[in-house]
Amino acid sequence: MEIRGARILVAGATGDIGAALAERLAGLGALAALVGRDPGRLAQVRERCGPGPSRTFDAWDLDAAEGAAAWAARELGGLDAVVVCVGVAAFGPVGEIGEAVAEHLMAVNALAPMAILRSASTHVPPGGLLAAVTGTVARSAPAGMADYAAAKAALATWLTAARRELRRTGVGVLEICLPHVESGFAGRAVTGTAPSLPQGIPVAQAVDAIVEGMCADARFVGPGEWAGAVPAMSKRGVS
Repeated sequence: MEIRGARILVAGATGDIGAALAERLAGLGALAALVGRDPGRLAQVRERCGPGPSRTFDAWDLDAAEGAAAWAARELGGLDAVVVCVGVAAFGPVGEIGEAVAEHLMAVNALAPMAILRSASTHVPPGGLLAAVTGTVARSAPAGMADYAAAKAALATWLTAARRELRRTGVGVLEICLPHVESGFAGRAVTGTAPSLPQGIPVAQAVDAIVEGMCADARFVGPGEWAGAVPAMSKRGVS
């Protein structure tokens, strides 16, 4: 897709990746609508992105998630793409993760992104894009992250099915399968302490990969050559 002039909703714009992505897209000429949980951080990101709408939302609120795309479409006069960067981690043995935490992880990492993109599918025109960040945990399923990995895997499966369904409409669906990113995300887990993790990629490199995938009409970014400049990508239209 062409970034310049595109009307793009960035959900999770107060997280490290979402904020950096919103600023990059605005710098490339997109008009970005921003939603995020932290009002102070949202105001800062909005200021750096220039003119455009923004509002606070918590991914735990699925009604707010469902309404995000319609709001963005009204405010922007249409909607060409949506990128969902919301997420939360938790660490610990399966027997120690309580049901409230498990429910929270599934809502924020899977149900909220699904709600945003499901609604967006009725607003984004042919040639537009729906995208969401999953993660390599969705496939590697590491010990000590069962519920977190399961939620990301659920989102990855949903994206695959949605891509097959929406292909006939001309709307692309991009899965952004990030490896560990040096963003502080793991340190903000809702419970538990992150295990020793390998050196992650910088936030800027993650954003480079996302933007490249968007511009290339890719259906999947990652987890390939993260040590280099170009991520592994596969083109839209291949299931």
